[in-house]
Amino acid sequence: MSGSTSRMLALLSLLQARRDWPGAVLAHRLGVSGRTVRRDVERLRALGYRIGAAKGPDGGYRLAAGEELPPLLFDDEQAVAIAIALRTVASTGVDVADAAERALATVSQVLPSRLRHRIDGIGISTETPATPVDPTVLHAVGTAVRDRTTLRFGYRDPEAPTRRTHPHAIVARSGRWYLVAWDLDRDDWRIFRLDRMRPTTPPGARFDPRPLPEGDARDLLEARMKGSDRRNRWPCVGEIVIDRPADEIAPWIGDGELEQRDDGSCALRIGSWSWAGVLASVVRFDAPFEIVGPPELGEAAAVLAARLARRV
Repeated sequence: MSGSTSRMLALLSLLQARRDWPGAVLAHRLGVSGRTVRRDVERLRALGYRIGAAKGPDGGYRLAAGEELPPLLFDDEQAVAIAIALRTVASTGVDVADAAERALATVSQVLPSRLRHRIDGIGISTETPATPVDPTVLHAVGTAVRDRTTLRFGYRDPEAPTRRTHPHAIVARSGRWYLVAWDLDRDDWRIFRLDRMRPTTPPGARFDPRPLPEGDARDLLEARMKGSDRRNRWPCVGEIVIDRPADEIAPWIGDGELEQRDDGSCALRIGSWSWAGVLASVVRFDAPFEIVGPPELGEAAAVLAARLARRV
């Protein structure tokens, strides 16, 4: 890569990094004169980049969005990042795999051989969700979240009544996309899967967002996944001592907490949506254990023991 081309790439990277750049600061960062910066800016404009200039002693430059996509220039790390992102797009759950494949082919055609070999050497295996999200649905819901407009949509059963919500945020989790919204008909926070939604048009009236019960939208989603209405924690949490070393238990306890004991056993604090679920998390290790608390866990263990004894 020639010196001028490399410098233009560095200049473009700086212009993309923040909104406004004083000309003197750009010249200092690039190690060139102000005249060279002006000349490189003109070259970028000739390639289709809309770069505005502010006059005066503190004048500078701003990269603006254009009407057409200009030729894109990336450094090596950016090119690798884009190629990896395009390869893994199927795992995001958005139905744009075909477009991503075409984009990857376009990028690969212009990559230097050193970068192409570097990307080909990265083995990536991804899992595509069974029900990917239609990108038009993602766009419609995302626009409603951004503009704070009431979102109406059909959900699951096509004969069910239209849902009316104040959309708060979109959260991606484990290959699925969720909408965290205030349900106007149920007067409560609800979680909706985007792959089951069919938004209606036109958009509804604007609304003033209300605060979440605790934390952010992801916290609320995680709370609901744990069976809790508000707080991001398991409704049932037990403390148990298991006669196994901590390193044999640690890979399988999720967000549980472990403490190694001097006698070779470990103390485990683990949660679930029910006391039976806590016990199931423990008995799967097939080792003697002692329940420390709370009393509800001991009572659930007695009920489960009696139930198993009847079956035997």
